[in-house]
Amino acid sequence: MIYIEDKTFDKINFQTEQLEIGEYDNCIFNNCDFSNADLSEILFSDCEFIECNLSLTKLINTAFRDIKFNACKILGLHFENCNEFGLSFLFDSCLLNNSSFFEINIKKTIFKNSQLQEVDFTGCNLTGSSFVNCDLTGSIFNNSILEKVDFRTSSSYCIDPERNRIRKAKFSLSDISGLLDKYDIVIEK
Repeated sequence: MIYIEDKTFDKINFQTEQLEIGEYDNCIFNNCDFSNADLSEILFSDCEFIECNLSLTKLINTAFRDIKFNACKILGLHFENCNEFGLSFLFDSCLLNNSSFFEINIKKTIFKNSQLQEVDFTGCNLTGSSFVNCDLTGSIFNNSILEKVDFRTSSSYCIDPERNRIRKAKFSLSDISGLLDKYDIVIEK
């Protein structure tokens, strides 16, 4: 297994060039195409992905530890297939539609200025996380732990307080209807 440290990968198409299995520490992946690539068994630590396409990437036992995704296209990823040990990331200005965080523990995760349409957060522990200016249209929160999660600047969420733990979660008054959708009532402004 190889060990790569402090390296920048710029504009590489990993659809045709396989990223070697190993450990990547403090690396930058800039404008790389990982779509449909296989990143299984690779460990990324303190890395940053900038303007990369990671759509439909295979993540079997992939380790993401203290990772920043900035302006990335991340469609249809199954983060629940990742190695959960030390799993932590930040998403800024990303497109995460149709991805899944099914039953994983990602406390204190920051989702910022991102689109998270139809994302599956079923059984996910998001304690202390923040959704800052995010679109959560059609995202699924079922048996999720949402304690102390900040939704105040996000929109289009539908969260059933009876099916999720939401103690001390923060919501804005203008989008509070997302907590009442199941009652099929009309709320006028």
